[in-house]
Amino acid sequence: MSKFQISPKFQISRRKFLTSASLGLSGIMLSGCDAFDSGLGVGSGLRSFLENANGLTWRAQRLLAGRGALAPEFTEADIRQPQRPNGVTAPDDDTYKGLLANNFADWRLEVTGLVEKPLSLTREQLQNMPSRTQITRHDCVEGWSCIAKWTGTPLSLVLDQAVVKPEARYVMFHCLDTIEQSLSGDIKYYGSIDLIDARHPQTILAYGVNGKPLPVENGAPLRVRVERQLGYKMPKYLYKIELVDGFTKIGGGRGGYWEDNGYDWYGGI
Repeated sequence: MSKFQISPKFQISRRKFLTSASLGLSGIMLSGCDAFDSGLGVGSGLRSFLENANGLTWRAQRLLAGRGALAPEFTEADIRQPQRPNGVTAPDDDTYKGLLANNFADWRLEVTGLVEKPLSLTREQLQNMPSRTQITRHDCVEGWSCIAKWTGTPLSLVLDQAVVKPEARYVMFHCLDTIEQSLSGDIKYYGSIDLIDARHPQTILAYGVNGKPLPVENGAPLRVRVERQLGYKMPKYLYKIELVDGFTKIGGGRGGYWEDNGYDWYGGI
């Protein structure tokens, strides 16, 4: 067994430990697809417990597996069904629908923030960059898993092209789908990872799944794959990457939509 491989038995035990550490023994299943219990106020005991546990899976994951450890990869024979869609599967946003109507010809991936060379990349430009294909398992916090073959551009190549500034610590992902409507305006999905996971070899900007172009229900034209983390850490309908030194002033200040609603920021498996 190579230094990057983890035995299946240990993998299952580690996942159970990290999941229980993140969610506690509350008996409440946090759903990556359904809204977090609105009855949990910021000052509630359960929410405080979850917030205090948010750093545990991050530290435990790095301690147990290391920075460069790879998520398990599978074979074509292990793909038994199409990639299961979840969350928003058909954005109703006018901007998205306009891009979809033109087969995303006018779509651009913006790379902004703490970079020396801001980028505006077409889907064709991304597809012309070196690609990576990997067959991995998608684990949803709801409790289901699905194996699929993903193809995309390694995020590290895009970051290298943009030349990340030394003070940058996190990659923020901004998406086109509205996850919540409020009196102050629509809230688009967003999330974040640190630069260690952003430069991990299995972290890709996926434009294909199971040998075909990424469909709308799975996040077309582009979604993130961070294979050592749960599904809610892999935003769909991506349109902007922003390099930041922190996220206290973005949204609820916890690094992502679901994180602002009590989820673990790291979401490791």
